[in-house]
Amino acid sequence: MLDKTDIDFENAVKSMMIHIGEDPEREGLLQTPSRVRKAYEFMYGGYNEDPKEILSKALFTSSNGEMVLIKDIEFYSTCEHHLLPIIGRVHVAYIPDGKVVGLSKIPRVVNVFARRMQIQEQLTEQIADAINETIIPKGVAVVIQARHMCMEMRGVEKINSTTTSSALRGLFKKDEKTRSEFFSLINSPTGTRY
Repeated sequence: MLDKTDIDFENAVKSMMIHIGEDPEREGLLQTPSRVRKAYEFMYGGYNEDPKEILSKALFTSSNGEMVLIKDIEFYSTCEHHLLPIIGRVHVAYIPDGKVVGLSKIPRVVNVFARRMQIQEQLTEQIADAINETIIPKGVAVVIQARHMCMEMRGVEKINSTTTSSALRGLFKKDEKTRSEFFSLINSPTGTRY
């Protein structure tokens, strides 16, 4: 049973179809409002999750004080200005200070923030801050490389242009050697077999 907000959403999708010149009663479009509503519920599920709670549930004591890096975390998000896709990769590193976090939690945190309306610069900051404030490491580094469909599908129409943003905290900001090691690791060739 649909509630009022579900019905309002589906009616808005029908209005959009009419606005662009489509007939929402056409056979192929009859279920489109419902499908769009369900897709949006999934794509914007990040509003219903707390990244700090995700990280807090998987903290473990560790004597490791060396960099932990997860690179090439694929993500998609939505440009808050045009509601068009942002598609890219995130590289996240931190230097533990007595605690490490379960590795799968880092990509989950990326998804929480990516599954909201975003700008890339803010997404980068949010991921870094959540990790920094919850794990309390010696440093955090986040780099995002992404393609923006608002630049490719409309506007300047620059296909395959990539935007890079970074957020550095603690040792990654203060210590040039640590920062250089991080950038060297994320720029090393991928596909190494272990």
